[in-house]
Amino acid sequence: MRLRNGTFLTVLLFGLCGFISLSWYTAFSNTKGDVVDIYQREFLALRERLHSAEQENLKRSKELNLVLDEIKRAIAEKQALRDINRTWSSLSDETKLKLWNVSSSKNVLQLPSIFHHLPHLLAKESSLQPAVHVGQGRTGVSIVMGIPSVKREVHSYLTDTLSSLMSELSPAEREDCVIVVFIAETDQQYANSVAENLNRLFPGEIQTGLLEIISPSVHFYPDFSQLKESFGDPKERVRWRTKQNLDYCFLMMYAQSKGTYYVQLEDDIVARPNYFTTMKNFALQQPSEEWMILEFSQLGFIGKMFKSLDLSLIVEFMLMFYKDKPIDWLLDHIMWVKVCNPEKDAKHCDRQKANLRIRFKPSLFQHVGTHSSLAGKIQKLKDKDFGKQTLHKGHANPLAEVTTSLKTYQHFTLEKAYLGEDFFWAFTPVAGDFIRFRFFTPVRIERYFFRSGNIEHPGDKLFNTTVEVLPFDNIQSEKEALKEGREKTPKYHRTEDGFIRIGAFQNGIAEGEVDPAFGPLEALRLSVTTDSPVWVILSEIFIKKAE
Repeated sequence: MRLRNGTFLTVLLFGLCGFISLSWYTAFSNTKGDVVDIYQREFLALRERLHSAEQENLKRSKELNLVLDEIKRAIAEKQALRDINRTWSSLSDETKLKLWNVSSSKNVLQLPSIFHHLPHLLAKESSLQPAVHVGQGRTGVSIVMGIPSVKREVHSYLTDTLSSLMSELSPAEREDCVIVVFIAETDQQYANSVAENLNRLFPGEIQTGLLEIISPSVHFYPDFSQLKESFGDPKERVRWRTKQNLDYCFLMMYAQSKGTYYVQLEDDIVARPNYFTTMKNFALQQPSEEWMILEFSQLGFIGKMFKSLDLSLIVEFMLMFYKDKPIDWLLDHIMWVKVCNPEKDAKHCDRQKANLRIRFKPSLFQHVGTHSSLAGKIQKLKDKDFGKQTLHKGHANPLAEVTTSLKTYQHFTLEKAYLGEDFFWAFTPVAGDFIRFRFFTPVRIERYFFRSGNIEHPGDKLFNTTVEVLPFDNIQSEKEALKEGREKTPKYHRTEDGFIRIGAFQNGIAEGEVDPAFGPLEALRLSVTTDSPVWVILSEIFIKKAE
């Protein structure tokens, strides 16, 4: 009986547990369904919000792209600032004080300097020192003439330009000016070769201080690869005009302390006679010192005179905007800032600027170059105000028979040149060619002067050409003039046919005195010793008889 009751209770207990479990499971299943429905609704709501966010992002994509561009520019500027700070931090305190040239006191206000505009110069203390410097460092003159010159792919006009400028200077004018040639190249081998060539061609001018030659440090120019194109100019032209601005700045800074006035020239020009005194007098005769530029040529940046006191302002303005615009635009902007009233019209502004920029006529300089320093650019610019110049200069010479082995070009004969009617023009000379003047009767000659080339064809010069004379009483004259037996080395060189060599052409000009010991001369001759690369013009012949 007891066993049965226990079994019953067990069965009853198991039945009760099963009923409870079934009830719990049913309740749990109902609750789980409700939870799933809640999560599904939450998920759908979240997906809807994400969809709305995507639509908003698409809507603002254009604005975000613009912001991104601004951020990129800001990053570039910050990177540049970090580079400046890094370079500055690497310098010693002594170097910093030397560069900034200010007191070490933190309370001293500091003006911007060249290092703000060209921060890369801080990396090398020698970046503002000329790498090449040939000359005497002459100062205290009236006019400093600056000539930037770069390597040209086709033809260099530099020596012709210097010959034209210096040949038109009187002895007194040569003492009152300095011509500074700026070889605007960082290729030291090229700069040295140009300097050596000029030193060979113009040794006297360099020795006396008339001519100086400089070139920039290899660290002077910034990185030009990051320049932005502007005003429709391609990158190569933007680089060219940017470097040109810096070339002018270097020249002006170097020349500022040398003279009262600074004249900007180019390396492919010719000058009028008496140009130096004309410029100086025009500047001194100005009724007011308010002028900023005196123009002696209407072309580009040729023949522009500035007061040396104004060069600091001009250089500082150019350094602020050297990457943005070419030099002629920047000069116009300086004058606009100084005198133009924004409330007035353009005509009023032009009238005001005319008081600062004064033109002299006729032009004193003419542009002769054809091949620009910008690779591939051909420019046939001519200053119409320069006028037509005489291409020869005539003199009264002793009666003589003139002959030459050179082939004459058209009607430009040697006879006309000797009579002063025209210039002599001939095809390319070769070694052994000559120009001879045989006098009708023996004549004593005091001095001679020959000029080759002219203003329209300055390169058609005589190179490696000697001046020779033939004394009438050959034996006696040679004994006296050559001083045979009294000097181990003869004073003059004799040719095989009896002529005596007394001079030679330098930079297209031959001039000198004739030793009176030669006595009367039978003939005078110009002899070409080597082949020439160009045609030849003889534009002035002057054989002066002794009194």
